[in-house]
Amino acid sequence: MATKHRAIPKAVDDLSAAAGLRTIAVFEAVKGIFILLAAFGLLHYLHKDLGDAAEDLVRRLHVNPDRHFSRVFIDAADKLTDGKLWALAGGALAYSTVRLVEAYGLWNRRVWAEWFALLSGCLYLPWEIYEIAERATGVRWVIFSTNVIIVLYMAWIRTRAWRLERE
Repeated sequence: MATKHRAIPKAVDDLSAAAGLRTIAVFEAVKGIFILLAAFGLLHYLHKDLGDAAEDLVRRLHVNPDRHFSRVFIDAADKLTDGKLWALAGGALAYSTVRLVEAYGLWNRRVWAEWFALLSGCLYLPWEIYEIAERATGVRWVIFSTNVIIVLYMAWIRTRAWRLERE
């Protein structure tokens, strides 16, 4: 009796268009680099009075520092300690690393990166839906729509590969 062996899954996706995967890779890399810069920017404020820096930023942006959101921002910055800045910078560095690793994998058409992009994109959807339900803005709709497009594209790629493997 002959046994049917399953084929070893491919590590590289040679079926999907490189242009689509690389477009998403660039998008993820830009997010990773932006967050990495933010992490280093946070470290710039070690041993400084963040309340004064936040108030200075609000004034430079020509926003009234007595407005509610300005006050919330300034008060939050005033409560940040060096330890909290290190923690925020560390979190930003970790997030940036994940985005850059995903970008590398997608650029090189790795199947694991496609799965990762699909799963991580799905994780953001509930939060984005909540944000839009809370207060719909153009920026939130663009972020949500972009994420939905990426999730649908990755789902299509992985579903197509799964079907072809079964044939």
